[in-house]
Amino acid sequence: MGIASYVTGLQHIGIPTNNLDSTLAFYQSLGFEKQYGTNNKGEEVAFLLQKQVMIETYQNYQGAMAPGSIDHIALDVSDIEAVYAEVGKLGYPTLEDGIQGLPFWKHGVRFFTIEGPNKEKIEFSQML
Repeated sequence: MGIASYVTGLQHIGIPTNNLDSTLAFYQSLGFEKQYGTNNKGEEVAFLLQKQVMIETYQNYQGAMAPGSIDHIALDVSDIEAVYAEVGKLGYPTLEDGIQGLPFWKHGVRFFTIEGPNKEKIEFSQML
């Protein structure tokens, strides 16, 4: 079937930050609204939405503070296991050991990440 048959859209763009408060204030000034916040292993995480564009920002003190500092783009998928199998058929190695899970949102999220040809990270993510 191919990966494209499972992709339902852009889920989010991941941006690491050194200062979550200033990052939230900046994107809120552009019309983004905070949709969800949590702490993931000591990192404060926030998801902000502006129409169909979701930003995930997380305070890990590893923001590059230079052009190219977006960490990853996440594609929303309908069947994470099927996409994982398709990625395997294409021979793309994953950056994690298998499909991962986090208790984000109401029922959690399952995801895995690959590396693109320019060292960009592409996350495939299914909200549960």
